[in-house]
Amino acid sequence: MDGPERILPRGIEHALNEAMADTPVVCLLGPRQCGKSTLARSLGTKRQYLSLDDVDLLAAAIRDPKGFIAQWKGDITLDEIQRAPELLLTIKRTVDENRQPGRFLLTGSANLLQLPHLPDSLAGRMECLYLHPLTEAEKSWNPGLFLSRWLANDFADNVLREDSLFPSSLPGRIVAGGYPEPQGRTPVRARQWHRQYLSSVIDRDVHDVARVRDSGEVARLLEILAHQTGSLLNTSSLSNDLNLDRQTVERYIAVLERLFLIRRLAPWHRNSAKRLIKTPKVHLVDSGLAASLSRISSGDWLTKRDKFGHLLESFVLQQLIAQSGWTDPDLRFWHYRDKDQVEVDVVLTRGSKVWGVEVKASATLHHSDGNGLRRLAAQAGKDFQSGIVFYDGASVLPLDGSKILAVPLKFLWEW
Repeated sequence: MDGPERILPRGIEHALNEAMADTPVVCLLGPRQCGKSTLARSLGTKRQYLSLDDVDLLAAAIRDPKGFIAQWKGDITLDEIQRAPELLLTIKRTVDENRQPGRFLLTGSANLLQLPHLPDSLAGRMECLYLHPLTEAEKSWNPGLFLSRWLANDFADNVLREDSLFPSSLPGRIVAGGYPEPQGRTPVRARQWHRQYLSSVIDRDVHDVARVRDSGEVARLLEILAHQTGSLLNTSSLSNDLNLDRQTVERYIAVLERLFLIRRLAPWHRNSAKRLIKTPKVHLVDSGLAASLSRISSGDWLTKRDKFGHLLESFVLQQLIAQSGWTDPDLRFWHYRDKDQVEVDVVLTRGSKVWGVEVKASATLHHSDGNGLRRLAAQAGKDFQSGIVFYDGASVLPLDGSKILAVPLKFLWEW
């Protein structure tokens, strides 16, 4: 596949090499066209590479899984493994006979562990890693160290102040998203790519992960969710909008999750916190795809600030989750909202420790911008580590001592 991902370094590559050094089966999962095949091919010429998008190879794999695997003696990469899950039992038997690390590298454009008829999970034999669309750090040739520095409290004592009169780069970054192929295209051509991409995924991959009556209904659901990215998930409202029963909508949401097109962000709460809202938020995984589906361009930055605010929230969440893949895979992500409608866009936890992130599209700060983080800190008590208000400014500023800081969004990719 042509595109910028041929040369851009991927932050997950080190973790991928580590997994292949001690695990017989490694599965690299992520949405189509995010760069999985390119990364897999870059790991060495000695590996046999087979794509199950090839109809002849796919037919042979389904017809005779044991014979298909037996004919390849060395290390093997199987691209788009979700198309032939029948191979997993044979891979399991092969690994049990010889637990050579790195023997099988699998890639999948659907979440293998959520397939409805998965013959075997390869528990104890397989490690799954997740490749996301390009982060802004990767596109900027930077290692993406913001998350690791923040969790290590590496900059709390070094408050920076600088002035910047340059126009914001945020609108263009949000609308571009992270899929490698449309990077560098004109906005019109990028939107066309996003539309064609979605059409291909819906027509091609939906039936690999579920029995769906009408894939067009799945596409319409995704378009509605693009307008609601960063909002509380309301399946009853979606059911009415689509004229579908609620169970069907919930099944379609699960399909979109399996294809890495959306993610549900669960609510954070303590069992003793009776007043917390326990409804998940829904985010499109890629802000560029969300912008195309909701027909938002970078020129709408000033006139459609509310919609851009939701896109920005999804954009920041994606940057943080992707960075966690090579920083700390044990991090978990949530949102916070209580019945007073006080909320925190992103909550991170590791064990009992809690961090919070608020996202603001504005370059101007107000003391009230930290109210959600203050409420979260009160709920978490001694487990609250620190909070960040991301904003479109140029300075790191304290909002509440050293516990809550205002941080420029550009630090996500400049560090």
